[in-house]
Amino acid sequence: MSETFDVTVVGSGPNGLAAAVTSARAGLRVRLLEAAATIGGGVRTAELTLPGFRHDVCSAVHPAALASPFFREFGLPDRVNWVIPDVSYAHPLDGGRAALAWRDLDRTADQLGRDGGAWKRMFEPLLRRLDGVVDFTGSQLLRWPDDPIAAFQYGARSLGLGSRLLWNTRLKTEEARALFSGVAAHAAGQTPSLSSSGAGLLLATHAHAGGWGFPIGGSQAIADVLLQDFLTHGGVVETGQTIRTLRELPASKVTLLDTSVKLLLTGNLPAGYARALRRYRYGSGVAKVDFALAGPVPWANPDVAHAPTVHLGGTRDEIAAAENLVHRGGVPERPYVLVTQPSVLDPTRAPKGRHVLWAYTHVPAGSSLDATELITAQVERYAPGFRDLVLATASSSARQQAAYNRSNVGGDIYGGAVSLWQLVKRPVVSTKPWRTPLKGIYLCSAATPPGPAVHGMNGWFAARLALKEHFGIEV
Repeated sequence: MSETFDVTVVGSGPNGLAAAVTSARAGLRVRLLEAAATIGGGVRTAELTLPGFRHDVCSAVHPAALASPFFREFGLPDRVNWVIPDVSYAHPLDGGRAALAWRDLDRTADQLGRDGGAWKRMFEPLLRRLDGVVDFTGSQLLRWPDDPIAAFQYGARSLGLGSRLLWNTRLKTEEARALFSGVAAHAAGQTPSLSSSGAGLLLATHAHAGGWGFPIGGSQAIADVLLQDFLTHGGVVETGQTIRTLRELPASKVTLLDTSVKLLLTGNLPAGYARALRRYRYGSGVAKVDFALAGPVPWANPDVAHAPTVHLGGTRDEIAAAENLVHRGGVPERPYVLVTQPSVLDPTRAPKGRHVLWAYTHVPAGSSLDATELITAQVERYAPGFRDLVLATASSSARQQAAYNRSNVGGDIYGGAVSLWQLVKRPVVSTKPWRTPLKGIYLCSAATPPGPAVHGMNGWFAARLALKEHFGIEV
């Protein structure tokens, strides 16, 4: 690594790739370092179980990708072949019941019966001001939003849905409450809370707007098209390069870190900044299981088969109890499980007639639990006969998730706990939180605004700031 570069990017997840592409397109000499043998970070696809079964190693479905300003400017919607399902997500309940979030808001409301009007009133104003909602949620919060009305509408709804006193007042039926609780539980935190309700509200808004799309062939397609653009603009990639301390960084004018804040703590930081980073908190871990199946999942409610994304865990109260137990350090017998079944709409993911299933559940940070049986039992609860279809499994505990990717501290795939305070302080309270006190070093991972998800915005913001401050380049 003796060659001199203008910019070094550490980590090739979506944010690292966004930072690398942005810098290379500005005409700079850019080097991208990745510890693994392949690039992609959270958007890798591999044959984890059996030959011909293509599983997403980390993220699988990308609600934020199609709405991301960075990806729109990059042209991702046109450069990757997408599946945009008619049903964004489903939530089965006992007794063969299920609630479905159709991309068509009216169809969803019609299905929800007496809660249909309340569901439409929640989302119609946000859909009308979607760009304002994306702007407000897609950057750091210490600024005046471009669309204050959209920000107020989004914030007021998040507050009402996240209040323990109010969370059951807007929606009355078990189906509607479960439909929202399942999407809010993506945030992997205490339930109810403002952060989980805000995350759920944003994800559900995307579900009724551009939809919950995913690339044909797997998430690796996102990394591949970004990498190709980077190489086309003269970028250099070096895999197998693990950076454990800042002292190991090669010399360059600017360094962008798509890593956890722990790497920054190996540097000579000002005392106040170091204290702020040490107070930064990580959330629950994730235990993941991939399944190779002999056929489609035999859902008790056949409508669930139309949804590539399925939330399991029962009623709102059951999901809250399970998530809060994990938050306290326990493991529920009936956990919340996030499932994707991409092969129902993408036949390239498995041999003809076969299917893949991707599933994870939240567990205490650092847990070594193999969640295969817990997840299998929850799927079987809503799809009797599922066990008989399993050809092979690949399990990854929270501890293994952390070993696979050093940014997933304790198995936290979100780069840090998703709480209201840590959405403001991510990782420090600043109007430019991507900049660090160390000259030329910027943080661009999910530990910076706007937080987790495959949208590339963290890397885009950090790179644009660095280019302006060190090279006088406005992009």
